[in-house]
This record gives sequence, C-alpha cells and structure tokens, in this order.
Amino acid sequence: MTDEKDFLPFLSEGNMPYAICHTKLNRGLLFVISGPSGVGKGTLRKKIFKIFPDLKYSVSVATRAPRKGEVEGKDYYFVSEDKFKKMIKENKFVEWALVHRDYKGTPINYLIETLQKGEDVLLEIDVQGAMQVKKKFPDGVFIFIAPPSWKDLEDRLRKRKTEEEKDLKKRLEDAHTEMKYTKNYDYLVINDNIKEAMKKLKSIVIAERCKIISY
Repeated sequence: MTDEKDFLPFLSEGNMPYAICHTKLNRGLLFVISGPSGVGKGTLRKKIFKIFPDLKYSVSVATRAPRKGEVEGKDYYFVSEDKFKKMIKENKFVEWALVHRDYKGTPINYLIETLQKGEDVLLEIDVQGAMQVKKKFPDGVFIFIAPPSWKDLEDRLRKRKTEEEKDLKKRLEDAHTEMKYTKNYDYLVINDNIKEAMKKLKSIVIAERCKIISY
C-alpha cells in the first residue's frame, strides 16, 4: 500500500491553486493574448491578473501618446520614435512592429529572465508581434481575442473616442487582416460578454498549468 508521504513529492509545494510546477520543469509558461484593436484585450488582461496575481506582466514599449488612464511603466513604456529605433538596433526586443503608424515592442531581457525563474508571463500584444514571438517561443500559449461582429468592433472603437475617422478606418482594415491569423493560435475567445470571456480565459490558464508535458 502506498503511503501518503510517497505521494506528496509528486505535487507542487506552492500555495497558488493550479500551479502544478512539476509539469513545467522549472520553466515558466508564456501566455500571449492578442487580437484586433478595440476587442477588449486590455480589459481582459487587467482582470486576469486579479484572478492569478502570481502571473507576471511584460510591459510593452510604445511610441504612441498615452491614452486617458494609462500609466507609464504599468500599461506601457512610452518612448520617442528615435529611442525606439535605437532599441531595435541594440536588439532590445523579442518582437516589435509598426502598428497603426506607431511602433510597439516587447523587451527581451525581462521576458527571458522571468521564464527562466519558472514564473509564468503574460503578454498582451498585437497580431504581428504575436507571430514573431511564436517563432522564438513555439511552446507558448497563444490566445486570440475576437469581437462577436464587425459592427460591435466598430462601435467599441468609436466609443473610445481616441482616434480620428481616418485612423479608425485604418484599425478596422487592419482587423480584417488580423482575423485571418486565428488559425495560428491555440485558443479563440470571442469577447461578446466580458464575464463569459473571463471564464474561458481563466479556464485556459488553469488547463495549461495542469498539463503534463512529455519529453
């Protein structure tokens, strides 16, 4: 008969629920959330950290101006275009892209160091960037957030009142292209209801943390 003490070594000693570390072999999981502009990625990202406070967030670098309520170093690192291009030459990014006339990128050092510590990292980036990350981290967990309809996406963008008409149309045009990349993701979450979308996102994190990986 197997004693309880013989069973315990197979379980994680961590206090966080569903953080079954033996499945990860001391390396963190990389979760990547992306989708069209205005689909609600930022809102979902903020809510998921309240459920899983042990998740680490890799803050992106952006050349656009801060939107109302955005905080330097928390939502983005806001830099000039010249500074961003200098960082590209210095290989400071794991991915970067020109999105809607602005540059965005993910710092590489923080991402690699955190994953090597065995901590899970979440990225909220555009589709172009996600595809670059997938080439370098093919074992990452890629989650596409989609709108329930084109009309819903347009309505959300208009309600933000952060772009002029020509910029809004550009974002909608880009969204049509970005939606074609859903086949390259592991999961699809349609954000037609924030509570339901959060349930799905939470389930994905739990399932991936419980997955047994064979080598």
